[in-house]
Amino acid sequence: MRLVLVGPPGAGKGTQAEIIAERLGVPKISTGDIFRANVSGGTPLGLKAKEYMDAGNLVPDEVTNDMVADRLAEDDAKGGFLLDGYPRNTEQAKVLDRVLEAAGATLDLALELVASDDEVVRRLSGRRVSKSTGKVYHLEFDPPADPDSEDLYQRSDDQPETIKNRLKVYAEQTAPLVGYYEGQGKLVRIDAIGEVAEVTERALNAIGAAE
Repeated sequence: MRLVLVGPPGAGKGTQAEIIAERLGVPKISTGDIFRANVSGGTPLGLKAKEYMDAGNLVPDEVTNDMVADRLAEDDAKGGFLLDGYPRNTEQAKVLDRVLEAAGATLDLALELVASDDEVVRRLSGRRVSKSTGKVYHLEFDPPADPDSEDLYQRSDDQPETIKNRLKVYAEQTAPLVGYYEGQGKLVRIDAIGEVAEVTERALNAIGAAE
């Protein structure tokens, strides 16, 4: 299976990507992993990306596209994969289609994890991090022994106003992917509310029904 996972920040993409890929026996491929591998490995694309990152600029789509294309050409991805964090917009999605077509393959499904803005804000704004250990807690789902401890802090990107801005950016830039894949008949919506295992089973059942 060749899959793309999309959804707003806080919908649980990272967690579900790991589990679903393992259950399907395909590699989970994230742009974060690809960037780190290229930059730390000093590849030509990694060096080019590092120039933009060091200057505080976004890495252009063309560099990201080339990194993803290189990763998909590796042996472990030839039989299938799950992409997490790519594509981020419809132009990247079109490039992905062309890369797969050139390899004689096609994307099977785009899984959309669906969660309301209110749910995303509730999930992310409840996170707290321990200064001493780096452990991440959640005031509701995984509370620390002392929620008022001075050892705990809230990351700036977990503050409600920041989360709302991230959701706005997602809606403007990434959500149009939903329409793109829906137009291709490849979109499957997954309710992302509930226990991790419940969401995983919904996703796997949807994948099985679409095969």
